[in-house]
Amino acid sequence: MMLVRLALVALVMVGALAPGLLAEQTPAPLAPAVATAAAPPVAEAAPKVDSGDTAWLLASSALVLFMTPGLAFFYGGMVRKKNILSILMQCMILCCLISVQWVLFGYSLAFSPGNWFIGSLDWAGLSGVGLEPFKDYSATVPHQAFMIFQAMFAIITPALIIGAFAERIKFSAFVAFMVLWATFVYDPVAHWVWGAGGMLRDLGSLGGALDFAGGTVVHINAGVAGFVMCLCLGKRRGFNGKTNPPHNLPFVVLGAAMLWFGWFGFNSGSALAANGLAVSAFVVTNTAAAMAGLTWAVLEWLVNGKPTIFGTVTGAVAGLVAITPASGFVSVLPAILIGIGVSVLCFLAVAYLKPKLGYDDSLDAFGVHGIGGMWGALATGLFASKLVNDAGANGLFYGNPTQLLTQAIAVGATILYSGVCTFIIYKVLDAVIGVRATEKDEVIGLDLTQHREGAYTILE
Repeated sequence: MMLVRLALVALVMVGALAPGLLAEQTPAPLAPAVATAAAPPVAEAAPKVDSGDTAWLLASSALVLFMTPGLAFFYGGMVRKKNILSILMQCMILCCLISVQWVLFGYSLAFSPGNWFIGSLDWAGLSGVGLEPFKDYSATVPHQAFMIFQAMFAIITPALIIGAFAERIKFSAFVAFMVLWATFVYDPVAHWVWGAGGMLRDLGSLGGALDFAGGTVVHINAGVAGFVMCLCLGKRRGFNGKTNPPHNLPFVVLGAAMLWFGWFGFNSGSALAANGLAVSAFVVTNTAAAMAGLTWAVLEWLVNGKPTIFGTVTGAVAGLVAITPASGFVSVLPAILIGIGVSVLCFLAVAYLKPKLGYDDSLDAFGVHGIGGMWGALATGLFASKLVNDAGANGLFYGNPTQLLTQAIAVGATILYSGVCTFIIYKVLDAVIGVRATEKDEVIGLDLTQHREGAYTILE
């Protein structure tokens, strides 16, 4: 009860302080342009490649790719030592698998002009995706640069789901599930939010959902899918409702550090240019992660008597999750409030909700990415400001309560679609090939039974 009271106090303080803090830090609007004499109309200049923007986007693409091996170490350190290689293999095979799926047809389904639900196959095999800018997405970088940047998001999103069903899925079923999920879940949701004509990009009088770098598309989408999978698969053999201690905490910390490092490409790179918006996204990303890690450590200190490195890095990752949709629309003080809020909510989900309900979300994919993504998407509707990004919208605290409703619609649509489709994919695969590893394989460990490899040599 003490923790619940502390959580409520923290959230009330966030709500009470937010308007005043935001008012204090609101930058002055830009001066209006000076009127000039009417000039004869000129033809619109063709989009031109900017070398600086292109270099930044390619570097950001590499940073985002680096996050998937980081996730492998982050997750791998948490599981039992007999399963670490299975986690590394699952993450690395996704780098290969989704890279191929993306260029063959995934990018076309997600981003080619189609209908409100999904793109067409006009860009399959990168047909028509050349080295000139495509102005609807990126006016100053080659179309292929935008495509490969988005490929890295398509890789890491299904990898996040691994944390919910770790240590109990057959590798053959894993591969089949990920291809189907990327095609029928990730690609349509990416089109809804980011694709030309997508239904959440333009909700008519409600405007469009704001998701700068993937709160709905990546984190809610993956978190909900993970929650459904952990319920369908059931608990791990021998799971007694208590969290197993990580077998290698240094790997967890290494993975978290790699994620934090790569996340700058994830969020700042989503500006698609080397400009002031990229700088702003970089700053608020770091700030939210730092505040969330600090908050989680304080919560552990108050509740358990000691802060832990495991809790601190978990909090930092939660902060990175929550700031993702907001990173191109909020300034520093809202980023601090987002960091505080996400640690309180995710701490409650991981430490109290999961044990209370008894589901086995192995590595808290839902508790951190699902819950954190939901808070981040809704917080964007609270704190977004056109003074940060004129292409965005104002949120509730800047006089536009409608944006919070728009964000809630996007959150709800993503939860419903991801949950239902994930359940269908699971049921079909389980009926055809079976999804869960056998009891014998789980007891021995997936490293040996699925890959005939062992991470550690033990001398008797």
